[in-house]
Amino acid sequence: MLNSPSPEELHEWDRDHFIHPWHDMNAWRQYDNMLVQSADGIYMYDETGKKFIDGPGGMWCVQIGYGQREMADAIAAQVMQMPYSSPFTNVTQPSATLAKKIADLAPGDLNNVFFTTGGSTAVDTALRAMQFMNNVLGRPEKKIILAREKGYHGSTYLAASVSGKERDITKFDVENRLVHFLPNVNPYLRPDHMSVEDWCDAKLEEMSDAITTIGADKIGAFIAEPILSSGGVIVPPDGYHKRTFDLCREHDILYISDEVVTGFGRLGHWFASKEVFGIQPDMITCAKGLTSGYLPLGACIISDSMMERMTNNGEMLFSNGYTYSGHPVSCAAALKNIEILEREKILEHVREIVPYFQNRLSQLSRFPIIGDTRGQGLLGCIEGRLTKDGSRLEDERKIGTMLDEACNDMGLIVRPLINMCIFSPPLIITKPQIDEMFDILEHAIIKVSAAFTKET
Repeated sequence: MLNSPSPEELHEWDRDHFIHPWHDMNAWRQYDNMLVQSADGIYMYDETGKKFIDGPGGMWCVQIGYGQREMADAIAAQVMQMPYSSPFTNVTQPSATLAKKIADLAPGDLNNVFFTTGGSTAVDTALRAMQFMNNVLGRPEKKIILAREKGYHGSTYLAASVSGKERDITKFDVENRLVHFLPNVNPYLRPDHMSVEDWCDAKLEEMSDAITTIGADKIGAFIAEPILSSGGVIVPPDGYHKRTFDLCREHDILYISDEVVTGFGRLGHWFASKEVFGIQPDMITCAKGLTSGYLPLGACIISDSMMERMTNNGEMLFSNGYTYSGHPVSCAAALKNIEILEREKILEHVREIVPYFQNRLSQLSRFPIIGDTRGQGLLGCIEGRLTKDGSRLEDERKIGTMLDEACNDMGLIVRPLINMCIFSPPLIITKPQIDEMFDILEHAIIKVSAAFTKET
């Protein structure tokens, strides 16, 4: 039997051959990413056995935690029974059962499920469905998509095109003709004299003005994350979602709620759109928590009323699909994931511990280098900021990097994003583990505060 490769060999092979997402192409062969050897519950372990709290919950996705034996058994059983069948011509028990289950969990008349390979392809499907519908209705010009700065919807071409501008300049092409970006909705950025309510009014006025300028007859959809997760866990002002939804209804603009992060328990509900924010979207996109990251799977959930508008007499192919749409093994994993979430009452657990989690988060705002703490549900962000206008980008990058390194040294993984540290731990996290996580964050902030003051 061949010997297993050493950690040094794995790092070497990784640097030489694995192109990681979002890595600097000028330095990608110098990266020294953490080698994860195992994981259990909310913890991950590197090759030395060092234990880390997984603050980001994988990539916003490991709802039920690591090491769930039931998931492994369900996946293995489906592999042995029937690992793959073409979704173009066949029905499988896992895909049909999961489609029915999602329809039962989704709000209102969102009863139609198109399975995809992940969040990006779910968003692409939603945008293509909008285009398809308007072509069917004889409205080929009604295709512009309203999106938001700091919104993130994926890396495929359409999804990337509607993802908001960041401070880093991308060298990838996007389709600018299809999208109009609305300004940042982050209440932290409002002028000092402005109330949150007035800020919300201003954001609605910007959207209304955009509709007037572009023309409602040209706008097909508005796509919005309930919480702008990768943009920095931005929580729009109270009432914003309902008012933007009403504006879309007034102008016959489809509302796409991107719940790739917020779906399946992150805010304590299966979906946040209706339960938390009081809106009934035309489409919901989801992925991540659908399988707790155990296998890739996404879905675009479409309302009955929209499906009726997409229907036409005569042949009208919805020619969108993937080899792995409704993959039976991924669907079996999703069904087991939902079963565990229901049986263990994990959504109820989230609702119970959220006040404690958010209280510990808010206490970090007392440190001078922390400009803002924000979050909702089991989503949180601390933003290191020296000046509110963000003019000192070099210093802000330094704060973010130093906080990330300090947390890592003490056994906490956070997701660094320029001057921010973002976290979305597994939903099974307990109060003592919340304390463990925030105690490390607090010590990291104290350490970085002292070091940064000396340097500057």
